[in-house]
Amino acid sequence: MMETVSLASGYGDFAVPDVALAAATAVFAEAGQRHAPLAVSPASGLPELREALAQRYRQRGAAGVTAEQVLVTSGAKTGLFALLSEMLRPGDEVVLPTPNWFGFYDLVRRAGGVLRPLPLASADNYALRPEALRAALTPATRLLIISNPNNPTGRVYSRAEWAALLAVTAEFPQLWVLSDEIYEGISFGPEPVPTLLALPDPHQRHVAVSGFSKSLALAGWGVGCLVAPPELARAVTARLFSTGVAVPVPVQAAALAATRQAEAIGAALCAQLQPARQLLLAGLAGLPGAPAEVAPEGTYYVFADFTRFLDPNLPPPAASAQLVQQLAAAGVEVVDGATCGAPGFLRLSYAVKEGALRLALARIGAVVA
Repeated sequence: MMETVSLASGYGDFAVPDVALAAATAVFAEAGQRHAPLAVSPASGLPELREALAQRYRQRGAAGVTAEQVLVTSGAKTGLFALLSEMLRPGDEVVLPTPNWFGFYDLVRRAGGVLRPLPLASADNYALRPEALRAALTPATRLLIISNPNNPTGRVYSRAEWAALLAVTAEFPQLWVLSDEIYEGISFGPEPVPTLLALPDPHQRHVAVSGFSKSLALAGWGVGCLVAPPELARAVTARLFSTGVAVPVPVQAAALAATRQAEAIGAALCAQLQPARQLLLAGLAGLPGAPAEVAPEGTYYVFADFTRFLDPNLPPPAASAQLVQQLAAAGVEVVDGATCGAPGFLRLSYAVKEGALRLALARIGAVVA
């Protein structure tokens, strides 16, 4: 039976950082020595982790961030849903530049909002122009979400691009701006990925969400974080207290250790990913009719244009699904770009072992030959 190679997972093939494992193990060992239960964290997270996260944002240029604005959540999705539930009123519009992570669609719906895609073009390297943003915003728009780096495209928006967009959002005092920064440490560009929190926030309406599963190799540990203006942070804390449980202390200890070593961990992950990144980009460039594409600056995905291989007799979403099924039958799992707003594109992860990636590329080549 043919073994399937998955290039579809959102989690990388990364070893847990030694410092994180050691920190979590020490918490368990200390509880065992005392024959005592594990301590229970406050709903907002351990003070020392919140302060370490605030300090990291300050190091990235967000000078005003304080620990009271930082919350530790049971994964980034839990934090996102709590934020959306506090921000949105029934029927509020949420503008989402697309392609974007498919999870936002259901999160916004469940929080009572109405998602309005703002399509961006691969031919323009997914640039988000201020004039396009202004045209998309209405008095009913409550929230703008931007992922930086973007999943699935890998596009990184520079500080200058952020500044131009925020000049538009400043004209809408009731508009929240949410930056999904969970891949911020996976970047191959010349400059670090900027955080929204380092830019002026005249109406106190900027929020950042992140986590530890991508850039800090803590996939499966179930820990995320968010930073919000104090009043919103308090409201989200109350919601989390009422609807869930705090992140376990051993997990927060691991997250604290990883936060303190974030730069080194991120650099090591990028170094680990670099050969596979080059392998995938070269493999895609070698496919029939390959277009000239800009290499994605962030994440560990390539959002590859396969529209030339679609059945022209089918609607694009159906043709995209057909291609994905053909690849699955050949033993390669990929993410259908239609789920992200771009039928005919495929999200391919290169955070896999080299042998598996080579096998996947050979199978993809055979399907589209």
